[in-house]
Parts: sequence; C-alpha cells; structure tokens
Amino acid sequence: MIGVGVMGQSMAGHFLKNGYAVHVYNRTKSKADPLIAQGAVWQDTPGEVAAHSQIVITMVGFPSDVEEVYFGEQGILARAQAGATLVDMTTSSPMLAKRIYDEAQQRGLFALDAPVSGGDIGAREARLSIMVGGDREVFEHMLPLFQYIGKNIVHQGAAGAGQHTKMCNQIAIASNMMGVVEALVYAERAGLDPQTVLKSIETGAAGSWSLSNLGPRMIGGDFAPGFYIKHFIKDMRIALESAAEMGVELPGLTLAKSLYDRLASQGEGDSGTQALYKLIRAGV
Repeated sequence: MIGVGVMGQSMAGHFLKNGYAVHVYNRTKSKADPLIAQGAVWQDTPGEVAAHSQIVITMVGFPSDVEEVYFGEQGILARAQAGATLVDMTTSSPMLAKRIYDEAQQRGLFALDAPVSGGDIGAREARLSIMVGGDREVFEHMLPLFQYIGKNIVHQGAAGAGQHTKMCNQIAIASNMMGVVEALVYAERAGLDPQTVLKSIETGAAGSWSLSNLGPRMIGGDFAPGFYIKHFIKDMRIALESAAEMGVELPGLTLAKSLYDRLASQGEGDSGTQALYKLIRAGV
C-alpha cells in the first residue's frame, strides 16, 4: 500500500485485519506508524514496496504523485515483481491511467485504475464505491480483495474507464454540494432550525450523501477533512480538462471550482469540502 493518508490508512488496516502481509510507504512516515503498530512492514521507497508485493495499491494525492510513484527512478514499475497487479485508487487522469496500463503490459504486469468514493467514513466502514477500469479478467481476480474495502464495486470498461467514472461522480458532487450549502444557509436565515430542516428534506427528493453526511458537519461547525478541498479542486480540474477534450461544457462544475478556488486562496485548502458552507454563509 503506497499512500496511507485519510483514506489509505483505513484501507490498509482492513487488509491487515483480513490476514494480508502489508508493506507500506508514505511520503510522511509518521502517518504509517499506526499501521506499523498493527504489523505492517515499512519500506523506504515505492519501488521497495513493489519488490515485496504481488499486489500494489496506490492511494496518493495528485496525478503528479501517481506519475512519480509509478514511473520514478525508485518507482513501482522499475521494481515490480513479474506478474504483479498494480491498482491505482487515486482519483487521477484517465490518460495517465491508460499510460500506466500500457507500460504495465509491456513489462508483463497487470494494471487497473480503481478510484473510490465514500470519503473517510466509507473507508473506515469498508463500504467504498469502487469504479474500475482495465481488463475484466484482472478485475474478477481482484474482486475478493476489493470486497474487503468496498460494497459497490463495478467494472466500468477498459483502462481509464474507472477514472472517467470518478469524474462523473465528482461532477455530480460539485453541483450538489452547492445546493446543500445554499439550502442550509437559507434555512438559517429564514429562522429555521437547520437540524430539523434536515429531518424533512434528507429523505425526500433532495436527499443525497452530502446532505445526510456533510450537512450535520456544516451545522456543527466541523470542517475537518473527510476529503480535502485541495484534492477536490484537483479532481474538478481533471474533469474540466477531460470535458474540454471531448467538447463538453460543464457550467455547474465551472462555478463550483471557482468557489472552491476562492476558498483555497483564503487558506482553506486543507479543510474538508463541506467548508464551502463558510463561503456561502459569509455572503460569498
């Protein structure tokens, strides 16, 4: 497991609990300490993890990080065992996913792009949604492992299809998040109890994961990251770039990104995505 931050730590923990020998690398070693205490083995580079593993899972921050851990001098591809399976669960570029797949094939390796949705809660509770691109036979082989961390696991198509599906997920979340925030700010300004409003609207047509899970955090002033704003901005940028390549205009996503860019410029990049509430509540 390469990348044991908010999401990766819980995922690696599930593999440990289910009897796997887990080798770990993280840019900040201290984040791996809880896993090492549970029996995980620290390695000094991504390449060392690959050299000791039949399955390599990456969960890092940005496409540039994915590129480095796979293609770097001390990276996965340089040291991977023959016949190993490489699974990138980072939300990253569909084009980069295809590049990793092609390079893996040339080296006698197997590769899947398998980004996830569900945030820190989904990772802790092993009920992530996993969107997978790559060869179906490899997907079927990896499915039992995915079932230790996820509940909704779908093969979407060829290499890159998992990342394209995650872009669809992020596009839907971005506009929905604006609606959730605006609804709660409106409720407050109308003199309503936002918690009571939630009871009425979260089970009706307005219901969504963000409303039920992040709405209470907004009301309670909890802006700790289940998913970082800086990572959400990265996802929205990838989606907009991919959409531009296909000639698709996404006005909702464009607006959402502009609002989150403003939040980041105010020092909120390490806050959770629900911190959009602060911006709208302050009158933008």
